[in-house]
Amino acid sequence: MNYQLLEWLGYLASVLVAISLLMSSIVKLRIYNLFGSFLFAIYGFAIGALPVGVINSFIFIINIYYLTKIYSEKEYFKVIEMGKEDQYLKAFLDFYKEDIKRFSSSSYTGKFTKDTIGFYILRNLVPAGIFIATKKDSETLVIDVDFAVPAYRDFKVGGYIFNDYQKYFINLGFKRFYTYSNNEKHLNYLKKMGFNEEVIDGQKVMTKTIRA
Repeated sequence: MNYQLLEWLGYLASVLVAISLLMSSIVKLRIYNLFGSFLFAIYGFAIGALPVGVINSFIFIINIYYLTKIYSEKEYFKVIEMGKEDQYLKAFLDFYKEDIKRFSSSSYTGKFTKDTIGFYILRNLVPAGIFIATKKDSETLVIDVDFAVPAYRDFKVGGYIFNDYQKYFINLGFKRFYTYSNNEKHLNYLKKMGFNEEVIDGQKVMTKTIRA
């Protein structure tokens, strides 16, 4: 392997490790660090720097171990319904308000009405996200906020709500979700959750049928 190629390999490995440290999601941090440590190990062995090669091989194995653990362990999810005058909700919305604006269809204020459904999603008893929706009609819920905190954005919270927890909405008589978004990342997330794009009353809407 020529010297220039090795040099670029080292740069690429450094960039991947640096990017991993910018990730708020533990899963993304592990994945970027996995590839970074793998390339650093190759780089270290190729230039004869055994300590660099050995330590990064060890880091690579550690990343493999924890990613396997993350994806194979059964996690405990629990839903806790929000109250009408929920002080924790106000604090949560205030703390994450800028992030929520990016991933929500509306500037939700935290006010509850008789048509509001809202709950916290706990993941291994840690508050991992919130879900708030408004009744549009007897069969339709419009999602106001579907938000996972940065450390838990690996689609498991959304997967729990939109797949495992559908019976809750069915028991309330709902048959579909509506939501609106112009954010590309949010749209990709919604598609992974089984939403489809439709045009309703001249407006693009993401919809999902609720199934048992």
